[in-house]
Amino acid sequence: MSQDDDARWLEWVTKQFESIAGDDKEIDIDEFKTALKVKESFFAERFFALFDSDGSSSISLDELLEALELLIHGSETDKLKFLFQVYDVDGSGSIDPDELRTVLKSCLRESAISLPEEKLDDLTLALFESADKDNSGSITFEELKAELENFPEVMENLTISAANWLKPPEVDQKKRHAPRYLTRAYWHNNSRKLFFLCLYAALSLLLFISAMLQHRHGGAWYMVAKGCGQCLNFNCTFIMVLMLRRFLTWLRATWVVRVLPLDQNILLHQIVGYAILGYTLLHTTAHVFNFVQLSEHSEFQLWEYLLTTRPGIGWVKGTASVTGVILQVVICLMVLCSSTFVRRSGHFEVFYWSHLSYVWVWSLLMVHCANFWKWFVAPGVLFLVEKIVGIAVSRMGGLYIVEVNLLPSKVTHLVIKRPQFFHFKPGDYLYINIPVIAKYEWHPFTISSAPEQSDTLWLHIRSMGQWTNRLYEYFREPDSEVVSPKRLAASLRTRRQLLKSQEELFSATYRNRDVASNEDDAIELMMYRQNGSRADAAPPPPQTPAKPLPDGLEPAERGEAPPIREVSAKFGENHRFCNIKCYVDGPYGTPTRQIFASEHAVLIGAGIGITPFASILQSIMYRYRMRKQNCPSCNYSWCENIKDSEMKLRKVDFIWINRDQKSFEWFVSLLTKLEMDQADEEPEGRFLQMHMYMTSALSKNDMKAIGLQMALDLLAKKEKKDSITGLRTRTQPGRPEWGKVFQKVSEENKGKVHVFYCGSPALAKVIKAQCEHFGFNFYKENF
Repeated sequence: MSQDDDARWLEWVTKQFESIAGDDKEIDIDEFKTALKVKESFFAERFFALFDSDGSSSISLDELLEALELLIHGSETDKLKFLFQVYDVDGSGSIDPDELRTVLKSCLRESAISLPEEKLDDLTLALFESADKDNSGSITFEELKAELENFPEVMENLTISAANWLKPPEVDQKKRHAPRYLTRAYWHNNSRKLFFLCLYAALSLLLFISAMLQHRHGGAWYMVAKGCGQCLNFNCTFIMVLMLRRFLTWLRATWVVRVLPLDQNILLHQIVGYAILGYTLLHTTAHVFNFVQLSEHSEFQLWEYLLTTRPGIGWVKGTASVTGVILQVVICLMVLCSSTFVRRSGHFEVFYWSHLSYVWVWSLLMVHCANFWKWFVAPGVLFLVEKIVGIAVSRMGGLYIVEVNLLPSKVTHLVIKRPQFFHFKPGDYLYINIPVIAKYEWHPFTISSAPEQSDTLWLHIRSMGQWTNRLYEYFREPDSEVVSPKRLAASLRTRRQLLKSQEELFSATYRNRDVASNEDDAIELMMYRQNGSRADAAPPPPQTPAKPLPDGLEPAERGEAPPIREVSAKFGENHRFCNIKCYVDGPYGTPTRQIFASEHAVLIGAGIGITPFASILQSIMYRYRMRKQNCPSCNYSWCENIKDSEMKLRKVDFIWINRDQKSFEWFVSLLTKLEMDQADEEPEGRFLQMHMYMTSALSKNDMKAIGLQMALDLLAKKEKKDSITGLRTRTQPGRPEWGKVFQKVSEENKGKVHVFYCGSPALAKVIKAQCEHFGFNFYKENF
């Protein structure tokens, strides 16, 4: 650090010390733990003991500055000695296995990682045996230093982490950068959206000016009101077109997708919605001022112009003013109830039912404006046809949920008997209605099964709102005590059909595997037949006692017959077969339909945002297996690198970011199979490469995690699998450094890169900005 940085750091640390220390100007152990924000007291106590040089059980400002001076300005050896002293709990000058185990156990707690005691022993022995070069039964400082030199990234991070938890905030360097919206990369990556917005703005301006000129005889306020009215005629019908999902899905298969931003129809729908709100407010304000002027020279007062039909304004018995006031109120309520804080705060029903007011808005507009019907005819016919087709498709045939799995992180896995007419593409979504949960509610979810899976549809639903929580709680309830023989027979037939389809899918999945794995496949297929579950599936978590359903869901109170739960068999507390009626509307296309037109695809899922990629990855690997070739003489297998009209992909990077360890469990079984499909090395490297990140785990730039990360790396190399997920892919701690991730992708030169993302909007902004920097195409799931 420079002298200015030193002075600033000294001033900052002094202020921090004064804010933490008590009246005695000393920091005790409790205040020290609070300052460090550590979960496990072990590290706080070790740091405190090393900082407390005089053994007074408190740290003075001088002691703190002396210790931090060593960590920040000290040599690499000084920092390594500090780390060694942290691990040398008894101060003997060496680290024995029990001390190392204690440190690693505390590291696991700090990182919120739960591993069995046996796995902790394995981690301890892996690191200890690697570091104890002379087999003396203890690790000396020189041995620890030599071991750390085998991990250059750890040595680099040790310098960063030495004072990472007590360092001054970064000073914002006020550099003059061009605004993001004025950069060439932004305009290149958002060309279709910007073209559409410019076209939309120009058309709105043209409509506004033409309407003003046609009514220039009425005065300024009257002209403004008419200009806004003409724009409202256009927007109130155009907003409908943006939500014609079936029509837009069809358009995605045409050249139009290369010109218009069809994948951002939800964003454009919101923009037009806010434009409608702005136009209505300005339209109403202009009319109020116009009525003020009229009331000064007529027999009617202002309130009569606004709230009565006496002035005779309007083409239907003078109701223009009254319907205008009602429309203003309804539109304001619709916009308010569609706000993010309403939709994301567990009140989706408020958004859902208030949005159905569009029927009343269109009806009132017919009465309010004499020319609105002319704008409404063509979009209205399209809207009506789409609704009729949607209702017909959703009610054709009886669909049933035939299997339910309650997975970790409150994820409900539904298996639905797939109708013959239901054809979809990877990443598509549908709307589902389950009458026993909510009779009139439809909710969108991504299809997580592959199109090649012909008998069933999969949905993975995370419990995040009222409806999804009801669904999860419904299947957690104990089975009905009385089950009729007929229902048992029907459910038994359903179960046998499902197991048969699973066997067929399983056989197709491994048809192209080499001879050496046939015995393992036969064993696993036998597990399917016996248990109805995968041999490698993660064991279900303990089930908590079921909660009663909310009163509002009791069928008897709605005057309906109780729902029939046709449960024939139950495998474990969280796995059951059933026969529950449901309806689906769809499928509808998403941006991920373009994945097979990419050369290098990067799939990024955050949490439950993995569901679109479950379908995509399965479909990709199905096509990959179809290209796989086997040598008859040596059993060597490889995949032909062929580009065709169906799939141009040369490389797929899959990135999954989760908050905690449990969130990985429900999807690990599929990922394991995908890794097994790539057991053989390809001439050009792996076709599918996985990257797992666990954000609750302390990253490698934290001194409290260095030993754990070294042990996890060593054990992963030894066992050929990750200790956290069981995959071959090593789970990385912390969050991805997107600049480095995309830099590596760019350097691979596998062709044009397309990034597909599903997850939180905040992370989407970060990833999109990085994609613009590297010139990658970015697609975000919106429905």
